[in-house]
Amino acid sequence: MSDAQNKKKRHVSRRGRLRRLLPRLARSRDGAAAIEFALLAIPYFVIVFAIFETFIAFTGEQLVSNAVDTMARKLRTGQITAASSTEPEFRRAFCAEVSILISCSESEINVPSKLYLDIRSFPDFASIPKNFTLLEEEEEGEGSDLDTSTFQYNPGGPSTINMLRAYYKWQVITDLVRPYISNIKLGTDGSNSYFLIMATAAYKNEAFPQ
Repeated sequence: MSDAQNKKKRHVSRRGRLRRLLPRLARSRDGAAAIEFALLAIPYFVIVFAIFETFIAFTGEQLVSNAVDTMARKLRTGQITAASSTEPEFRRAFCAEVSILISCSESEINVPSKLYLDIRSFPDFASIPKNFTLLEEEEEGEGSDLDTSTFQYNPGGPSTINMLRAYYKWQVITDLVRPYISNIKLGTDGSNSYFLIMATAAYKNEAFPQ
C-alpha cells in the first residue's frame, strides 16, 4: 500500500472517530454545573449583597429613630439643656446611641458631613416643619443636596415647644438598589446619590428647674 493510501486511510479513520465522539460530547454533563455557576455567580452575589445592604440601611434608619426618641426624652425632662451641654457634647452623646452601625469621628462631631442634628424651639406645634428642605439646583440636570442653613442647636427652656430632627446621609454602594432607595441624587449620573435617613421628635419640655 502506498504512502498516499495510508494517509488517506488514517484521515478517514480520524474522521470516523470524531463523528462518534461528537454525539458523546454533546450528551456529556461533566462540568455543566461549574459553567452554569460561573455564568450566574456575579449576578447572584450582586443580588444577595443588594438585599443585605437594603436591610442594613433600613436597620440604620430604625437606629437613628430610636436615638432621636432617647435624646428627645432627655431634652424634654431637662437632663440635657443648653447650659449643661454644648452642641459637640450633644452630638457625641447622640453618636453613642447609634454607634452599633454608625461611627462618628472627632471631625464628624465638630464639623458634620453625614450626621446633622437640628434642635429648635417653636411657638406652637403647627409651626414645626414637616419636611426637609433642599438646596436650589445650580445647573439643569444636577441634583440638590440637603439644606442645612437653618439648622440650630437650641434645646429650649422649661415648658417650651421643641423639635429634634436628625439627618444621616447613608451612602448606597450597590448600583442595583441605588435607584430604588436613594432619595437624594447628586450629579447627572447619580454616582453621589445617597439614602437620606430622617427622624423627628416634637415635644413640649417639662417645667424643669433652670
